Amino acid sequence: MQGRAFVCGGEPLAALVRRTEVFLLDMDGTVYVGDQPIGAMAETLASIRASGRRIVYCTNNSSRSAQSYAQKLRALGLFDARDAVFTSGMAAIALLKERFAGARVYLVGTEALKAEFSAAGIPLAVSDADADVAVLGYDTTLTYEKLVCINRMLVCGKPYIATHADNVCPAAGVFPPDAGSFIRLLQCSSGREPDVICGKPHTVMGRCLTRLLGVPAERVAMVGDRPYTDIRFGNNNGFRTLLVLSGETKAEQVPLLPAGDRPSAVADSLNDAVPFL
Repeated sequence: MQGRAFVCGGEPLAALVRRTEVFLLDMDGTVYVGDQPIGAMAETLASIRASGRRIVYCTNNSSRSAQSYAQKLRALGLFDARDAVFTSGMAAIALLKERFAGARVYLVGTEALKAEFSAAGIPLAVSDADADVAVLGYDTTLTYEKLVCINRMLVCGKPYIATHADNVCPAAGVFPPDAGSFIRLLQCSSGREPDVICGKPHTVMGRCLTRLLGVPAERVAMVGDRPYTDIRFGNNNGFRTLLVLSGETKAEQVPLLPAGDRPSAVADSLNDAVPFL
């Protein structure tokens, strides 16, 4: 296992763990697959906490609330009161407060995401007619009417924010279209791409987390199974990066990764970090 940590010739796993104060964890493929924890993951996370390090679950999926993710993780035995969840929807809220304070938002999103926006004090518009900013999330309740409304805003030149740009969402069987697919649809109809994308691999979420955590970026490690989202996100934000082979990526793919997607270290799973805590 330890040998696998040197696959890319990057920083050894031991050194990464020693220098890390906060672990940002992707979820599906990193700590669980479906509804099954990966190996002795509950014990691994307990060891991370016992070492004084913090755990923040970091997801692009903006269709669910942070509270609902915490409930799922708790049901799997993977969440503790010391842990936190941060979503691309939360990053979008932070961006709106920073750049568009008081602006009315037309949000294409689920009721769970709308509730998070409202709880954060973001004014939500019922239609595009009285909205100042368009926000596109992963809306599993998407309707043609919503697409028409947000498309009108884009054609009129209103500010356009997307929570994230994943093309598909991991699921059993066929992967369903995610926000990235909606972005491409709207690009065809409006000719516009989002002005800002908040989630991984972009920097809005990274800046939010760095401020919230209060630790230098080099003391943060992003752990995930997708090089083009998780690892690129960490690299873009100056975090250390650990690619785990417990999900989407296979060992033979690692040497072929482009420079921006190369991790600091590679391991079979996060469980390999325990001896170095």
